[in-house]
This record gives sequence, structure tokens and C-alpha cells, in this order.
Amino acid sequence: MVPPPSPSVYRTKAHRVRQRSLIALAGLGLVLAGYGLGRWQDTPAPAVASPVAVPSSLPPSSSAPSAPPTSEAPTPTVYPRLEAEAADQLTGIEAQPTEDEGGGQNVGWIADGDQLRIDGVDFGPVAATKLDVRVASDAEGGRMEIRLDGADRPAIGTLNVTRTGGWQKWRTDQVDIAPTTGKHTVFLVFVRNDGSEFLNLNWLQLVH
Repeated sequence: MVPPPSPSVYRTKAHRVRQRSLIALAGLGLVLAGYGLGRWQDTPAPAVASPVAVPSSLPPSSSAPSAPPTSEAPTPTVYPRLEAEAADQLTGIEAQPTEDEGGGQNVGWIADGDQLRIDGVDFGPVAATKLDVRVASDAEGGRMEIRLDGADRPAIGTLNVTRTGGWQKWRTDQVDIAPTTGKHTVFLVFVRNDGSEFLNLNWLQLVH
């Protein structure tokens, strides 16, 4: 008969089995820990909601005054001289060579009831308030009335004629007129109490 193994042999084998079991369990624990760590790293982070802009229902503040609209001032018109002999219509008036500076012609033999018409005179956006008139006369009395858009309209200004020293002795007189803007037909209407001639006229020029 084979003698039974000694108790120390059983203890040694059991010790080895326990060691192997512990090693296997430790390895399994490491594997499970690694798997759990991997799953944790792969799990996406929870989404963070971005703030949503909420439109304001409040009206804009009215405490600050709004800037007034800007507008440029109109530019005054530079008025040309209006030559009397170049008028669109002469009634009872004739042109003649002039001895005034610059030469050319003037109109003369002006008497009561005569008229001169100039079409399309542009007074511009800034009102004209005066009229320069180049005149010569060897008579006293009579007047030249400035009218707009009709020979029978009220006068906007009147030149009272006085002697200049001769029919070719020229002088520039200035007449106040009602402030006028825009385009108009200008009528010069000559008035005297008798039928005698009383004025020669060379040119006109509006003034602001």
C-alpha cells in the first residue's frame, strides 16, 4: 500500500491554489477596472445649452433728443446785366448807339405809356431786393414802374426820374423792390403826366 500523503503536502497544494486564485481574481479586477475606465472616458459630456437671446420688448429710450435734419442754405444767384436793347419786346421805344462806358446801344425816346418786356428773368432761390438801373436824362419828372408777369400788375418798385445832366450823361440809380424769388417776366412801364420824352435806359441788374 502507498502511504497517504502527509498533511503538509495538502497545505502546500491548497496554498498554491489560493495564490493562483488570488492572482486570477486580481487580473480579472484589473481588466474590469480598465474596461470601466475606458467606458467612462468614452461617455460624451452632457450638452450645455447656450443662452438664447430674448428680444427686448421695451421701446427705444426717448430721453435723448433726435438730431434735427440738416439742410444747406440756398446759394444766391449771380445776376447778369439785362441789356435794355435786348428786351423781348419794346413798345414805343427805339435803340440807338450809346456813349456810355462799354459802348453798344441804349434805348431812348421813352415817353408816357411806353413799355419794355424781358421774359424768363430768374430771381433765384434767394430773394432779390433791389434793382440797379443805368439811366440818362435831361428832364425832370416821370417814373419807371417795375412789374412782374403782366403790365397791369401792381408795381414791385418805382424809379422816379431826375435829370442826370444830359441824354448821354449816364448814372446808376438803385431802386428798392419787393423781395422776389423764382422766374418771372419783367415789365418796365413808363409813366409821365405829359407826352414828352423823359428817359434813356442802358441796362438793368438785380441785387440781393
